[in-house]
Amino acid sequence: MQYPDFFNKVPPIALYDPLSEFLGAFKNGEMEVSYLECVKLAGHSCPTVAGAYLMALKGLEILYADARPQRGSVHVSMRDGESDGVTGVICNVISFIAGANGESGFKGIQGHFSRDNLVSYNVPMEGEVKLTRLDTEQSVVLSYDPSIVPGDPMMRQLMGKSLQGLASEEEKEHFGKLWQKRVETILLSSDLWDQMITIH
Repeated sequence: MQYPDFFNKVPPIALYDPLSEFLGAFKNGEMEVSYLECVKLAGHSCPTVAGAYLMALKGLEILYADARPQRGSVHVSMRDGESDGVTGVICNVISFIAGANGESGFKGIQGHFSRDNLVSYNVPMEGEVKLTRLDTEQSVVLSYDPSIVPGDPMMRQLMGKSLQGLASEEEKEHFGKLWQKRVETILLSSDLWDQMITIH
């Protein structure tokens, strides 16, 4: 499997998963979620998936400080509806990281480790996403704007030609590289994260 090298340079998100510890999946329940895994979940790498990853990273850091965030113990609320724009994509990535699911999620074992009913849409808020710890009820609200990292001007033309079936193989490959270059800048420019991620 081949993919851009920068995927492996994105800091993974360290988590504690009590369900996986109980069932012996990860020793001590210690695990990490990588950007590569989120790309597999979403089926693509783009500024939206990158932003969801960064909002999860920053939000969990705020909620848990120096402790490992506890997977399955965070409620994910979205301002917009599930089918609105890229809301579903963002929520899928964040809820995957947080171990949160909707009604169809894992119902738990004798009242423990449930993952269902931890996702809500159409929740009024100032930002885009709210993460809430179930144990302390502490919340953080976040928004994401990647406009500070513009794409290469050639991308629009190359995307159009590719979608119309007019691009050569070299042009299609070049478009993909330019697209991922923007994503790389978003994910690896940690000095810009505070300008892209707003904490409300």
